Amino acid sequence: MNVPAETRTNGDDSTRPPVVGGGKRGMLKIGIFVTVLAFALGYVAIAEPNVSWPGLIAMLAFYALFYWLGAFVAARRGGGLGDTMVAGRNMPLWIGVFTMTATWVGGGYISGAAESTFSSGMAWAQAPWGYALSLLIGGLFFAKKMRRGRFTTMLDPIDIRFGKHVAGLGSIPAILGEIFWTGAILTALGTTFGTIIGLDFTVSIILSAVIAIAYTVVGGMWSVAITDVVQVVLIFVGLVVAVPFAASAVGGMGEAWANYPSNFDFESYASLFPPLTGWDDPGWGHAYWTWWDSGLALMLGGIPWQVYFQRVLSSSSPRNARRLSIGAGVMCVLAAIPPVLIGIVATAANFQAEGAPPLDNPSMVLPYVLRYLLPTGVAALGLGVLAAAVMSSVDSSVLSASSLTGWNVYRRLVNPRADSDQVQKMIRRLIVIIGAAATLMALRASSVYDLWYLASDLIFVMLFPMLVCALFVPWANRVGAACGFVVAVVLRLSAGEDLFGISPFLPWPWYEDGAVQFPFRTVTMVASLLTIMVVSAITRRRSAPVPMAALEPDTPERAEWGNDLVEEPSREEEVSTARV
Repeated sequence: MNVPAETRTNGDDSTRPPVVGGGKRGMLKIGIFVTVLAFALGYVAIAEPNVSWPGLIAMLAFYALFYWLGAFVAARRGGGLGDTMVAGRNMPLWIGVFTMTATWVGGGYISGAAESTFSSGMAWAQAPWGYALSLLIGGLFFAKKMRRGRFTTMLDPIDIRFGKHVAGLGSIPAILGEIFWTGAILTALGTTFGTIIGLDFTVSIILSAVIAIAYTVVGGMWSVAITDVVQVVLIFVGLVVAVPFAASAVGGMGEAWANYPSNFDFESYASLFPPLTGWDDPGWGHAYWTWWDSGLALMLGGIPWQVYFQRVLSSSSPRNARRLSIGAGVMCVLAAIPPVLIGIVATAANFQAEGAPPLDNPSMVLPYVLRYLLPTGVAALGLGVLAAAVMSSVDSSVLSASSLTGWNVYRRLVNPRADSDQVQKMIRRLIVIIGAAATLMALRASSVYDLWYLASDLIFVMLFPMLVCALFVPWANRVGAACGFVVAVVLRLSAGEDLFGISPFLPWPWYEDGAVQFPFRTVTMVASLLTIMVVSAITRRRSAPVPMAALEPDTPERAEWGNDLVEEPSREEEVSTARV
């Protein structure tokens, strides 16, 4: 493969940019962290003297650990564009499994599993098994093919086969989804810290965002991956330790489980899945199809995210790309067990007897359990769990959105002549800009979660069909892809969207309680997929499809599109990496 010398990041150290982290730069990084920490402590001491200082100190200690790992330890791995975006395609399998797990098991995953189990029943806690199956499907059908193609982002195969303008359309929901998700979990973090340690909402969000952005700018993908390893360990240890203490506060897990079904109007809500004939069950009815619609959106819509493929494309080999995806799916299921148990325990808890105000918002169930049912030391560890979970999602999402914007928008649409140094500088600037935008959104927007849900819907109905056709449908062309995109947007919005005041304008069946119960998301996704295939078949003579062979890295079509960031590791390098 002909790769320009200035873009290579593997091989001779003479081609590698200077390592960030030593000398004056190291002192600068320490100075930045100390300044931010001093400002935060000074503000809290003056404005909020009644804050829980043990909890605050524990939180800051965890943040100091994450910053040190990301800004100093990870920065030694390299500083080129390939390291920033795909970790030099040399990430060991075990690190890949940890960072993939940490990306999915974020603050929303843990808090959401506990909330759904507590308020709606275990049947509606769909994220754990939905995301696990998403990783399994991605590993079996997508990971190896994407890694073998040596792409740099998720949109590259779409760009190569359908053109940069179609990929630009696809970048809109992909980038917005990452930004909205970052804002949503920062919002949850601020509320959680306010409940547990009494820390101001604004201070919590800004401090967390600044730390995550700072080490991500310095080390890129390596910083995110190495901090994720520690964050996953903290998440598993903290949650496993918390469950027995929480259960003992309500008389034991056995008693909580025995009384759990009685908390819902229909006992089937306490099961993991609805009845097979749920459409005939009085407790489900049309909601049964909504359950399947949401489940399929999690399973298939969880695949076309840059935050997922960034880890796949960073792995040391196509085989490891598949393995890390499947391994992370198993770990995601295991990580969901403690928060589900905490949700069950919370249904048996009397928080007011513990001195807590009424639990009016189910999303606060996890913070309530940590604060009111656990000893102080265990609660501090639980606080570290939440901090780790949020950090593992924030840094991943910000880096993913910045990588997509820098590589597929800036490099392809804005400045096609940009070299690797210019792209890397742009990505680092975008990390700050996108991180700041997500932070401002978390501070000001009251409907961040609604925005993220909408972006997730759009990714499912628009990007999934496009990615499937780019990888697996040889006759798909750019006209079909563009038509499928339009069909997906129109059909999705036709079901209505309260966020923008859009009422349903197509006669979807089962319109109840202000919402469409019909599985319109799945139907829209299938309609988009069929549109791409049919329109492409009709227009293939007018718009010749780019052959599937163009996705291979050493073909003339691929060379015209752009060379790979980094050289493929040699067999000796793969073996050496696997032993790390």
